[in-house]
Amino acid sequence: MSFKRDFVSPPLQETGPSNGVKNMGWFKRSPWVLHYNATSCNGCDIEVIASLTPLYDLERFGIINTGNPKHADILLATGSVNEKSVQVLKTLYDQMPNPKVIVAVGLCAISGCVFQDCYNVQGGVDKVLPVDVYVPGCAARPESIIDGVLKACEILEEKYMRRRKSNVRMQP
Repeated sequence: MSFKRDFVSPPLQETGPSNGVKNMGWFKRSPWVLHYNATSCNGCDIEVIASLTPLYDLERFGIINTGNPKHADILLATGSVNEKSVQVLKTLYDQMPNPKVIVAVGLCAISGCVFQDCYNVQGGVDKVLPVDVYVPGCAARPESIIDGVLKACEILEEKYMRRRKSNVRMQP
């Protein structure tokens, strides 16, 4: 199994339809995001929550934060993965409906960062799940997180289109 590595470009100066953000009319409902902290220092978690506040306002794109993996389209994972969080991540991933997109937020989620040599750390999220989008930074800025989530929405759109085409071919 090969994983697609898709690093997010530097943050946009302004976010909106004028700079290439696609219309998200392909969803029957807004994409929902599930946030999971896999043993981080909470720096990236604070920035994820900041991206949802009125200052950065991720919800202006129709993206909603949820606590239920059965409703989530996108999984935002922060922090390095240790032995105890491996099963939790796999369970969350299995409970999410298809298609789904995984976003690794911060250097710890990408590589394990300064904790990678610890006895109980497995590494980044990509050691456990197929990560679609990587958002670098320590801690990742809210602008970068928003860009990563919008990139995840584009990947989710592609997955929906592939799924729709395969379903059309299967029907008699």
